[in-house]
Amino acid sequence: MPRGWAIENLWQLSQGDAIRREDAVVADNRGLLVIGARSLVGRRMAEAIKGAGWPQDSVRYTAREPLAGQSLILDTTRPQDFQPDRNLVAVIMCAPIWLISEALLERLIELGMKRIIAFSSTSRLTKAASAEPAEREVVARLAEGEAILTAFCEARGVAWTILRPTLIYDEGEDANVSRIAGTIRKLGFFPVCGLASGLRQPVHARDLATAAMQALTAKPAYNMAYNLSGGEDLTYADMVRRIFEALGKAPVIIALPVWMWRLGFFALNLIRPKKSLKRNISMALRMNVDLWFDHSAATKDFGYASRAFRPVFQT
Repeated sequence: MPRGWAIENLWQLSQGDAIRREDAVVADNRGLLVIGARSLVGRRMAEAIKGAGWPQDSVRYTAREPLAGQSLILDTTRPQDFQPDRNLVAVIMCAPIWLISEALLERLIELGMKRIIAFSSTSRLTKAASAEPAEREVVARLAEGEAILTAFCEARGVAWTILRPTLIYDEGEDANVSRIAGTIRKLGFFPVCGLASGLRQPVHARDLATAAMQALTAKPAYNMAYNLSGGEDLTYADMVRRIFEALGKAPVIIALPVWMWRLGFFALNLIRPKKSLKRNISMALRMNVDLWFDHSAATKDFGYASRAFRPVFQT
């Protein structure tokens, strides 16, 4: 596909109506809306959009609060209040997919939407049988968001694509890799459960933003869902070692048996029960479970590629 993307690919979805419009209106239909500019992937979208050759003056970003004067306010519970200054033929939903509702999609249709990319998570596939009720609730919300999106779009002739990343990181911003780095900085060591042998595929937010732009105009990606994993398979323990190396520290990984983790989480949940989602034994046990996903379909359909796991932290 040429570097300057062809909006004609999106116009075909409007069953020919857009093609018959005046040139001025056609130009306006080049609008792209990014919902969730403050999210991990949302922060990287401007860079990816520029790299894809999309006209910068046709892009609009939204957040729940103003972002350095560059974003519009979009309250997903009050979509009719959203009044952008142009039509928006394409939408990239970087905010949680469970914020999608029929009312929001109806408003986006009114604004010209013909194509939508939405981010979900592979957690929908890995945590469905979790012993932790809060994790099962997250899975249910992900599944509901996906179901609403696909049913609505198929009924209204909007081309959709769902992207499900694995463990997302962006140095200093995420709650996964950066949280491990924070613990290492604070303690000088990192505790793991047993051998921590479960496979991981960390994926950088920048690669996911690029994937969204690649999928946006790739016809094979219309009405498809994809798992997006990182470019390297590592055990959980090896992932932690890479983080030590990125921090310029010799790895000090302490393997603790399951019973010690159970005891520790039990005590933490007694002290601060409202933090149970972030403090449950299932998280520790999963260090020894493979969370591996094949992203070859995304590579085939729209050229998805992701980097090896070599994080770079500011010193």
